[in-house]
Amino acid sequence: MASRARRVGTVAREEAHGVLWAIQPADPIPVRPSTDIDPAIPLRARNGDVAAFAELVEFFHGRCLRYARYMLGEEEDAEEAVQDTFVRVYDHLGQFRPDARFEPWLFRILANRCRTARERRRRRESLVVTGELPAVAAESPDSSRDFMEAVEAALEELPSEQREAFLLRHVEDLSYEDMAVITGVRLSALRMRVKRACDALRTRLEQEM
Repeated sequence: MASRARRVGTVAREEAHGVLWAIQPADPIPVRPSTDIDPAIPLRARNGDVAAFAELVEFFHGRCLRYARYMLGEEEDAEEAVQDTFVRVYDHLGQFRPDARFEPWLFRILANRCRTARERRRRRESLVVTGELPAVAAESPDSSRDFMEAVEAALEELPSEQREAFLLRHVEDLSYEDMAVITGVRLSALRMRVKRACDALRTRLEQEM
């Protein structure tokens, strides 16, 4: 375990996206590979097939929850955002274009729900939101648990638009074209956000190690 943490620490210094193996939720959740679902399933759900909609939820729920956890930082808020997302998906399936890919459409709804949740929390709190992740240096760079906490803390400190772009690109493995559909942001701006996020993560993790 210690040797693995040392190896990842070395990679993190060389490549910001080398730390991505450590980006795991505190309580592991089943996450399917970031490949799109059979395109026939969303179409069946669009036509009122309840079983097909259940397949969509099963296929994407783990990834949606992982994304929401890192965007919002709190389990309760993440679960609420994901639940709200799938309710809205169900209510608006009629607006899903048959010639479109389902994955970007879903993540656009999820990203909007996460933004709404963050704004609602800002209004609810009188102090600056700092999140629940410990933003402290790891006592031992050989501890994989401490290293994971450092990664999570570094993610939490990113501006929300950089964290969103980083997660969509390097955790959800989406193309920049799909990210543009999800966020409504130009490709060049998205690439810059991802680069700045990687630079910030690299700097923070080098300080921790």
